Amino acid sequence: MANPNQDARGGHGRYVRTPETARRDARAAELRAEGWTLQAIADELGFSSKTSALYGIRNALREIVKEPAEKLLAQEVARLDTLYEEALAILERDHVTVSHGKIITGEEGKPLLDDGPKLQAIDRLLRVRESYRRLLGLDQPAKVDASVTVTPQDAELQEMLRQARDRVTAEEKTLRDGEDG
Repeated sequence: MANPNQDARGGHGRYVRTPETARRDARAAELRAEGWTLQAIADELGFSSKTSALYGIRNALREIVKEPAEKLLAQEVARLDTLYEEALAILERDHVTVSHGKIITGEEGKPLLDDGPKLQAIDRLLRVRESYRRLLGLDQPAKVDASVTVTPQDAELQEMLRQARDRVTAEEKTLRDGEDG
């Protein structure tokens, strides 16, 4: 039988969370709350080091908030689903143009359609999709390559500009000194 106090490793030697390790991590958190040192916890529960015990405690704490956070996320996704369905229903309906309380008709006597509500529904659908992406973290930050390459010509141009500024400054000083004298 495998020792539950040993780190469970899966394919490629990666740590795999098992019910045994979850229980051990929860017990480590309990002992820490009782004032035990990390080394004492590691020794008691068979962690390989006090750092491993700390990681176990952190895993236990993360699991405490994980379930309520997942429930909240599911509720928010359901609310966005409802908003999306409502906006989609508006988009799929035909809307007639109304002016002064009367339906406006075309040349053939058919009601003139109003695209305004459909365009507003499209806008709302886009906003709901943006909310989905933000909530689920699907938008990736833009990556910008900020490397700068300075060529010898760039350096030469910078030197020419510095020399030109120095000449202008000297000429301005000469002019000021001439006006003062």
